Amino acid sequence: MTSADPTFEGVYGTYSITDADRQEVRFYRIALLVAGLAMSLGLLHWWQIGGSLAWIWVVPLAAALGLALQWIHIYLRPLHRALQLFWLLGCLGWAGLLLIAGPTEALSTLREQPLWILAIGPLFAALAGIGFKEFFCFQRPEAIGLTLLLPAALLGRLLGLINAPLCLALLESAALLLVLLALRKFGMEAAADVGDKSVFAYLDSQQPAGAP
Repeated sequence: MTSADPTFEGVYGTYSITDADRQEVRFYRIALLVAGLAMSLGLLHWWQIGGSLAWIWVVPLAAALGLALQWIHIYLRPLHRALQLFWLLGCLGWAGLLLIAGPTEALSTLREQPLWILAIGPLFAALAGIGFKEFFCFQRPEAIGLTLLLPAALLGRLLGLINAPLCLALLESAALLLVLLALRKFGMEAAADVGDKSVFAYLDSQQPAGAP
């Protein structure tokens, strides 16, 4: 913290937005953008070229989403940990699919056997959670669109309510909304994403001694 850092009046006292905060927010926004682009391009690749190599896009998607969840600011620590747990379970599900079906057949297996959505779905649940957080904080329509389209696509396909092409179209729409969400965030002040740091400090002070 330096004397040049802007200060704000929070619920539990004053706080400052530091260069480290601004860098963290910048990284978060970049991670969201990379996740959106990877998902968009991966689905387009699958749609237009085929799924034998489209699985590669899952790697930058999962990595960027994991980093976004590292840098996101959420007041409720249990919710933050839950989203990270969903991300981990989803990554393990994708690893299992790639291992069992083979990389070149993974996406075709996912298309023909929708039960695999139960394995890979938590990754997208984590992404939907970010969308919900962004809508709750900023009321951006693209955020609620992302939050609703992801479960609609995956649960609809899992339950047999929609076919594979419609599921893919809904997922592509969600991915493009994520790109839009990320791009619009670059015009916001870092303080908006950081939130009220006095709340974080207060909640941390309420943690039992020795708690993580």
